[in-house]
Amino acid sequence: MTVAEWCIFTTVLLYLLTIAPIKWIGSRHYDNSRPRDPAFYQDPIRSRALGAHQNGIETFPFFAIAVLLAEFRVAPQNLINELALLFLIVRIAYILTYLGDRPSLRSILWNLGFAINTAIFFLPLIRRYLPI
Repeated sequence: MTVAEWCIFTTVLLYLLTIAPIKWIGSRHYDNSRPRDPAFYQDPIRSRALGAHQNGIETFPFFAIAVLLAEFRVAPQNLINELALLFLIVRIAYILTYLGDRPSLRSILWNLGFAINTAIFFLPLIRRYLPI
């Protein structure tokens, strides 16, 4: 498996690990028979963790498809790997800014992550112009 493919798997773990600790820490108030109970997420940190988790689910398909398409279309693997790692780092920073209630920085990081995904997606198109 390539580094980029491991990044796909890590991205799944990342969005799961965004919400799991919040549920565990708040286990006295969390009812697993009602996992989407809005009352549990009224706490600000829980609400932000849920938002970060949901955003991870929303961004995952584009990232996974971009990586797999770039690999399928034989874009330079080292570039795919580097961009995938960069995306993962940006996602970690995004989650931390989401949890830390830094909306402006969070938006910048979201846009940076989207730009990285777009770059991965278009690597096959521009590969002949790359000096690799």
